Amino acid sequence: MQKEVLATKNAPEAIGPYSQAIKTGPMVFLAGQIPIDPKTNQLMKDASIEDQTKLVLENLKAVLESSGMTMEHVVSTSVFLKDLNDFAKMNQVYGTYFKTSPPARATVEVARLPRDVKVEISAIAVR
Repeated sequence: MQKEVLATKNAPEAIGPYSQAIKTGPMVFLAGQIPIDPKTNQLMKDASIEDQTKLVLENLKAVLESSGMTMEHVVSTSVFLKDLNDFAKMNQVYGTYFKTSPPARATVEVARLPRDVKVEISAIAVR
């Protein structure tokens, strides 16, 4: 198996021993993104769940674009929410990124997320 590390300055840099994404064959495995603005490196901690979700998905989109893929290539996502009561609001934003053939998805409430954000999303894409 050959794997290629993907990185783009259009998404937050990895802040630990992990990669933004790994490409192997036709598949890209995207690390979880949290709402950090890659232009300012500032965290959107106090923003609404809608704004945090939008930035997270924009960050995932930027990593995908670095591999020549789009959100249409996403086949699976994992959504981690600090509060499952935010599901409907997150889902409304999420749906705007996957209008046709939405990917399989798991959504779970977690006790805590990195930097105490409200949402983190990871994804798998296939060309």
